[in-house]
Amino acid sequence: MKIKICGLSRTEDIEAVNEVQPDYIGFVFAQGSKRYVTPRQAAVLKSRLSPGITAVGVFVDDSLERILQLVYQQVIDVVQLHGNENVEFAKELKCRFDVPVVKAVSMTKDTFKEELRLWEHSCADYLLLDSGGGGTGTRFDYGRITNPARPFFLAGGLTPENVAEAARQVQPYAVDISSGVETDGKKDRDKIKEAVRRIRDVERKIR
Repeated sequence: MKIKICGLSRTEDIEAVNEVQPDYIGFVFAQGSKRYVTPRQAAVLKSRLSPGITAVGVFVDDSLERILQLVYQQVIDVVQLHGNENVEFAKELKCRFDVPVVKAVSMTKDTFKEELRLWEHSCADYLLLDSGGGGTGTRFDYGRITNPARPFFLAGGLTPENVAEAARQVQPYAVDISSGVETDGKKDRDKIKEAVRRIRDVERKIR
């Protein structure tokens, strides 16, 4: 099971993940988010990131050109679309540069079933099942997950205390944690370490 720690914005955050080696980290490029980083900030942070960790860029209804620039500059390795982007946008992105694409689906919307069906048959490589717009710290009803046809990241309200049980119950491709490993709005090294430890324990037991 893969692990993603999302919303990194400081050198201390990079040092924390380098220590525990999650599979993915996320840089949030959505202006208005309290976890927002500029492309320049992200480039500096990426330069300090362990080579074994994949950097995901999180975008909300951004332009294709801006996303591709960050891919070309190798600031990010994976694109996560977290807004109202359509299937054609993702297809154009993949045509311009064959970068892995993750599409977020809000599992609390009335239309979640239709969105899942739409994106399951798209060019997106992964889905990300979340509550609302992401980073809310709120869980959704896992009973809504019915074997998506794409590998998926599980997000929404995950913490060091509940992530192991969520992982066992849902068995996603990856778990995605953001606010659950923060204290006073900042990433907490000890919480990151504890979350990763608990997920790795679940991974060993599943094997």
